[in-house]
Amino acid sequence: MTHFQHFIARRQHLANTMQSGIAVIPTAPERLRNRDAHYPYRFDSYFYYLTGFREPEAVLVLVAANDKAPSKHILFCRQKDQEREIWDGFRYGPEAAKTIFGFDEAHPIDQLDALLPKLLADQPAVYTAMGLDAAWDQRVIGWLNRVRELARTGVAVPAEIHDSRALLDEMRLIKGTDELQIMQRAADISAQAHQRAMQTVRPGMREFEVEAELLYTFYRHGSQAPAYTSIVAGGANACVLHYVQNDAELKSGDLLLIDAGCELDGYASDITRTFPVNGKFTAAQRDVYQLVLAAQAAAIAQVQPGRRWNDPHQAALQVLAQGFIDLGLCQGSVDAVLESEDYKRFYMHRTGHWLGMDVHDAGEYKQKGEWRALQPGMVLTVEPGCYIRPADNVPEHFWNIGIRIEDDVVVTPSGHEILTLAAPKTIAEIEELMQ
Repeated sequence: MTHFQHFIARRQHLANTMQSGIAVIPTAPERLRNRDAHYPYRFDSYFYYLTGFREPEAVLVLVAANDKAPSKHILFCRQKDQEREIWDGFRYGPEAAKTIFGFDEAHPIDQLDALLPKLLADQPAVYTAMGLDAAWDQRVIGWLNRVRELARTGVAVPAEIHDSRALLDEMRLIKGTDELQIMQRAADISAQAHQRAMQTVRPGMREFEVEAELLYTFYRHGSQAPAYTSIVAGGANACVLHYVQNDAELKSGDLLLIDAGCELDGYASDITRTFPVNGKFTAAQRDVYQLVLAAQAAAIAQVQPGRRWNDPHQAALQVLAQGFIDLGLCQGSVDAVLESEDYKRFYMHRTGHWLGMDVHDAGEYKQKGEWRALQPGMVLTVEPGCYIRPADNVPEHFWNIGIRIEDDVVVTPSGHEILTLAAPKTIAEIEELMQ
C-alpha cells in the first residue's frame, strides 16, 4: 500500500460509515501573527487525516455511495500560480493533486461556492464540523439556503446536519500500522532531544538554552515543529503545570522538569522527564522521584486490552497516596486520603490523555457514562507527577520539588508497548548519562 492509499482507504471507510449523504471537511485557515506576517502554517488534523494534503485553502468533499453511483472523493484547492509560487512556494494545483492524492475530481478553491449547492442538492444529510468556526458555519448555511431556493424545481435540501468529528474521532482513536510507525519515529526523535538536554544542562544556564537544544534536535532529525510549546521548568517552576516562560536561571541542587515532544508528519509525541541540574539527585528528590516512577509503572501495567480508561489513573493514585503517607505529606489511611482527595495538594491532574495527530488527541473517554475499554491501536500518555509547594505542614526538604514522568504507550493485542523507552528515566540511567 503506497503512502496516499492509506488516505484513500480512510476516506472510503468514512463514506461507508456515513452510508448516505455528503461530508464537507475544510483545512485550517492561515493565521496572522502580526500585521502581514503569518504563523507557520499547520493543516487541520481531520482534513489531513483524510487527504494527506498540506496546503492551505483546501476543502474535501466526500459523497457517499447510493443506488445510482459509487462514492465520490473531491478536492478543492488553490490553482497553480507561477507568480505566487515565486513568493510563497510550490502549489500542486487541482490537476496534479487529483492524480497524486487519489481523488475522483479536483477543482479550484474559488469554485467552491458555485459547486457546493449542486453537490448538496438531493443529499439526505451533510456531515461537517459545525460550531468550530463561525465563518465556516455561515458558509455552510449559505450553501444550504441556496439549495432551498431551488425547492420549487424539485430539489431537496439535506434534512440533517451531523458533526463529522463524531465519526472521525472514532476512526482516529485506533491507529493503523502506518500511523504507529510515524509515532514511533516522532518518539525516537523526542527521546534523543531529552537525552541531549540531560547531557548539555549545567548550573548557570537558563531554561531557554535547554529549550534551544530540544528544538535543535527536533529539526535536525526531520521534525516539522514542536507538538506543543515546550515546558522547561527548573526548581519551583516545575510546580507550575503549564509553565512556558522558560527564562529562569538553572541552579545546582534544583530539579529540571522538561515536558517536550516533536511533531512529525502530522503526529505528536509527548515526553516528560525530570532530572537534577547538577546530575545528582538529593535524598529528598530521590525519594519523591522513586515514588512517581513506581506510580507510573503501576499505571502502565494497567494498559491492556479490555481494561478501562480510568484504570491506569486509579493505579497511580493508589501508589501515590501510600507514598504521600510514607513521606509524611498526607496523614491517615490510603482510602481516607483518596476519599478526602487530600492527595490533590500534590497531584492535581489526570494520569494521561489520548495521543495522535493532536497532542490531546481525538476520542471520547467515556461511552454511555462508562469509562471506555482500551483496544489495540489506541495510544495514550501515562504521566503521574508530584508537585510540592512550600507550606507550613510540608517538610522543608521537600519544598519546590516538582516531578512528572511521562511516556507514550500503545495498546497492543497482548498488552502494551512503550514508544518512548529510549528516553532515560531511572535514577541510575539519568545519573550515568549526565556524568
